[in-house]
Amino acid sequence: MDLKTHYIPAPTRYDHADTIYRRCGRSGVLLPKISLGFWKNFGGVDAYERSRAITHYAFDHGITHFDLANNYGPPYGTAEETMGRLMDDDFRPYRDELFIATKAGYDMWPGPYGNWGSRKYLMASIDQSLKRMHLDYVDLFYSHRYDPATPLEETLQALVDIVRQGKALYVGISRWPLEALKVAERYLREHDVPLLIYQGRINLLDRAPIEEGQLQFCRDHGIGFISFSPLAQGLLTDRYLHGIPEDSRMAHGGSLKREVLTPELLVRLQELNKEAAGRGETLAEMALSWVLEQEGITSVIVGASNTQQLDSDLKAMR
Repeated sequence: MDLKTHYIPAPTRYDHADTIYRRCGRSGVLLPKISLGFWKNFGGVDAYERSRAITHYAFDHGITHFDLANNYGPPYGTAEETMGRLMDDDFRPYRDELFIATKAGYDMWPGPYGNWGSRKYLMASIDQSLKRMHLDYVDLFYSHRYDPATPLEETLQALVDIVRQGKALYVGISRWPLEALKVAERYLREHDVPLLIYQGRINLLDRAPIEEGQLQFCRDHGIGFISFSPLAQGLLTDRYLHGIPEDSRMAHGGSLKREVLTPELLVRLQELNKEAAGRGETLAEMALSWVLEQEGITSVIVGASNTQQLDSDLKAMR
C-alpha cells in the first residue's frame, strides 16, 4: 500500500479476537497479547514512513495497544510527537479502538522538576505528553519508576488526580518493588482509581518479578501484568548467536552494552536456540511464548524496526 494515501485499516483486524486479547486483571479492559512499544524506532532520528508502516501493520493485525513514555525517542519526546503525527495522518478516526499508554518518571528536562515521581513532574509531564500526541487523554498513564525520595502518597495522589481531571482513564506503575506495589494497590483502591496494570521485565534471562513476588501479587489482586523487553533487547533472537553483528544495537552502543554478551551467556543463548529448534520455533518465538505462558501475564511489549520483524513476533499470539 502507498503510505501517502488515505489509511483504511484491514477489515479482518478483529477476526481472531478470541485468540488475540486477554483481560487485564479483573478490569473491563482487554489488551492484545502482543503490544507495540515505541521505545526504539519511533523517534525523531527514525524515518517517519517506516513508523507509519509498522503501526499500520500492527493495527491491521489487531494490535490496539501502543506503549510510549515521555522520554522515548531519541531525542526525548519525539516518539510521542510521532504518535501525534500518526493520529493526525491515520488514526484519528480510530481513536476509540486504540489503547494508548504513556509514562513519566525518568529524566526528561533539565532542573529539579523533570525527573522522578513528584506531583510537579507528573502533572507537567502528562500535559506535555498530551500536547505532543495531539490527544485529549491517554488510556493509561504510568509512574515509570519507583522514587525512593518522594512520599509514595504524593506520587499516587498525582495519578489519582490525573484520572479525575480526565487526562487518563487508567493508571499503572512500572518497576516498583513489591512493598511499594502493595502500598500503591491499597492507596489507589481506597481512592477509587484502582491500579490497572503493573509493568515489569520478565524474559527467559530475567525473572525478577516472578522471584520477587510482583507477578504473584498482581495475580492475587486482580491487577494486569505487562512485560517489557521480553526478547531482552534482541538477545533472545538469532542476532547474537554467533557474536556481535556490525549492524546490531550492541555494536553501536546505547542501552545494550557489549560486555553483557559474556561467553557464558553466549553458550546459554545457543542452548536456548537448540531447544527452540526442537520445538519447531525460532528462539524469539519460544521466548515470547514462554512469557505469555506465565500465569498472570496480560501482554508483552515488543519493539520492531520493520514489519517483517513484527510479523515474526506476532506468531506468538496466534
